[in-house]
Amino acid sequence: MAEDSEATKHGSGEAPAKGSNEAEASATNPPPPASGLPSVSLNIWPPSQRTREAVIQHLIETLTSPSVLSKRYGVLSLDEASATGRLIEEEAFAAAAAAADSSHSTSVDEEVEILQIYSKGISKRVLETVKKRGSSVDGAAKVTPTPADSDAPATAAGEEASSLESETPQA
Repeated sequence: MAEDSEATKHGSGEAPAKGSNEAEASATNPPPPASGLPSVSLNIWPPSQRTREAVIQHLIETLTSPSVLSKRYGVLSLDEASATGRLIEEEAFAAAAAAADSSHSTSVDEEVEILQIYSKGISKRVLETVKKRGSSVDGAAKVTPTPADSDAPATAAGEEASSLESETPQA
């Protein structure tokens, strides 16, 4: 009942709803410091299981939906994307966790760096996966890269120059 009186003291005029988790929240939150400002604890790493599941769902959506990647490499089936997304996330998490284990202190800056390792690992693995899959898919519907394609700017410039030459009237 002390919580009810606290709610009215702070001007809300309403008591918390029955069944609310206010008692649990107050048990997990430390009391505010003497200055009256609440203390804030920020944990960047490791992500919660809920966050990891959201990452996996986003990966599945990315691998199965039309996008820049799918235009070039194709989309995956839902089953394949589900297995691939889970594997990509687990590998990236393991790599980042290994980096976190090698770091002896855990400041917020270090946790941010570890989170960057995790997100870059996911991005790298997605690209590797779709490129590998794209090269193993029948090349009939796909443009297969030629050795000259490795130097894309020069090739593109050469193609533009050759198309201009063909349009120019010759005397």
